[in-house]
Amino acid sequence: MKIASWNVNSLNVRLPHVERWCAEQQPDVLALQETKLEDAKFPVAALEAAGYHAAFSGQKTYNGVAILARQPLVDVVHGIAGYDDPQKRILCATAGDVRIVNLYVVNGQAIGTEKYAYKLDWLAKVAGFLAGEIRNHPRLVVLGDFNIAPDDRDVHDPVAWHEQVLCSTPERDALKRLLDAGLFDSFRLFNDDGGHYSWWDYRQGAFRRNLGLRIDLILASEALRRNCRAAAIDRAPRTWERASDHTPISLQLALDIDDGSR
Repeated sequence: MKIASWNVNSLNVRLPHVERWCAEQQPDVLALQETKLEDAKFPVAALEAAGYHAAFSGQKTYNGVAILARQPLVDVVHGIAGYDDPQKRILCATAGDVRIVNLYVVNGQAIGTEKYAYKLDWLAKVAGFLAGEIRNHPRLVVLGDFNIAPDDRDVHDPVAWHEQVLCSTPERDALKRLLDAGLFDSFRLFNDDGGHYSWWDYRQGAFRRNLGLRIDLILASEALRRNCRAAAIDRAPRTWERASDHTPISLQLALDIDDGSR
């Protein structure tokens, strides 16, 4: 079972990229962030033609999350119960025997701003939510654009980014609390060194110079640790015309036949 995540920075613009990447890489599940589409305009027919069922939660111009899967998605949940947040950033669904939680984490803008405070509060609410999810769904994958570089290995210039938004200690501590719910960073099972990034600014030739951050993550529950076979960052789509500033990441799971999944 290949599970992937991609901040597409407008599905309306990047739909041909999604169709191409799915045809080439054949993910079983693909979580999308920043779809920037109202639900009525979501390209259901195009994605069905590509072989995918879809669950989605969107809004005009901003945010938006979706989950695509080869098999029907069940138990779809939008947002967190009791948390009235107008921003569409959280979507959950079950594919086969795996619970998927797709997150588009708040950016935070800058240290000390209202948006930064909102980010930390949002992450605290998500941590509480995930503690319940992992109790109810031991086989859990939490993935998406986390807008946090877990540690300095995930930053092209740790000195320049020190205590800046995306790399600040409070944000990293908040991410650790998500992991403390019983999750691990799947990429680090297979890659321990630095220099691997999933996002590069559009400015200053950042991609060409590999001036990036690893802020897109796939976290898996301990119950899935033995099933993990490979994790990857696919840089190729970042080279395509009109590319997103993020590139897809993926996790390959080997699941038992009776799981109903590959």
